[in-house]
Amino acid sequence: MIALKNLTEEELKQFMKTIDEPAYRGSQIYSWIYKGAKSFDDMKNIPKTLKEKLEKVSYIGNLKLELKLESKIDNSKKYLFELNDGNIIETVMMEYEDRITVCISNQVGCRMGCKFCASTLDGLIRNLEPWEIIDQILKVQEDTKKRVSNLVLMGSGEPLDNFENTKKFLKLVNDKNGLNIGYRHITLSTCGIVPKMKELADIKIPINLALSLHSPYDDKRVEIMPVAKAYKIKDILDACRYYIKSTNRRVTIEYSLIKGVNDSEKEAKELIKLLKGMLCHVNLIPVNNVEERDFKRPDKSHIYKFKEILEKNNIPTTVRNSMGSDIGGACGQLRRKHKNSEVE
Repeated sequence: MIALKNLTEEELKQFMKTIDEPAYRGSQIYSWIYKGAKSFDDMKNIPKTLKEKLEKVSYIGNLKLELKLESKIDNSKKYLFELNDGNIIETVMMEYEDRITVCISNQVGCRMGCKFCASTLDGLIRNLEPWEIIDQILKVQEDTKKRVSNLVLMGSGEPLDNFENTKKFLKLVNDKNGLNIGYRHITLSTCGIVPKMKELADIKIPINLALSLHSPYDDKRVEIMPVAKAYKIKDILDACRYYIKSTNRRVTIEYSLIKGVNDSEKEAKELIKLLKGMLCHVNLIPVNNVEERDFKRPDKSHIYKFKEILEKNNIPTTVRNSMGSDIGGACGQLRRKHKNSEVE
């Protein structure tokens, strides 16, 4: 069975030909998919005979809303969606004055092992297909009745560990007859899988790249994120420079501040040495408290002292505003809590 939401418009037109239907029917179906059609019966200008044929060989691809939480402190919403196989993924919608940003998941779970992230606690279950990524956006738009303009691939999973499906998703989400979200409004976050970072640069899709760095020292980085055993910081930053040269896009350096672990003045100064001359900015992320970990966030004054050291040395720096803190807004928190409540 073919998931039609996995197909581009051109692929849908070609698929129509394989089932002895005119190609233009593919464009009609594609249009209905991005109008939010959940069943073939919703497609009013598609003949009954074609609908019956499609039922036998394909399905549209729809996530089921399992749970929605709305923040009382900001305009964010968090969704749990059930996949066809019963697995659960999570999606976060953040509403700002000028845009709607959605943080989407790319995998069920994650195998990167980052110590500050709840997504990794149960390891990787499986990769998401392109339709399972794209439908998160469609379902948020359906719920909010507002157009999503910005995307961050920062939910559960490592996008470059699901590279082929991520590439297909990026092609689908940018299509002018689909969601039509501009590449410059899309940010992909990676732990630093060097070969895939270079491959992403080579296909020259001008999205924004964000690197999860979290320490300027290789040995300390391995303690925080075990994936760092595979790639040295020097090689990862060289891959960032390659990406910048290939796409002419500034890279974001994500740095989770963990009290007593990576938040000293010494680490700030070492970070300055590493990033000097690079077209980048640093996004400081006060770590979220995860019950199963013992990491704590520094106090506010300490966070802004770290920021000041970087800025005084010409490293553009921001502090991420943690949205949805009252609804388990951080990666993997709500999914894991929901999963555990079902077991009890």
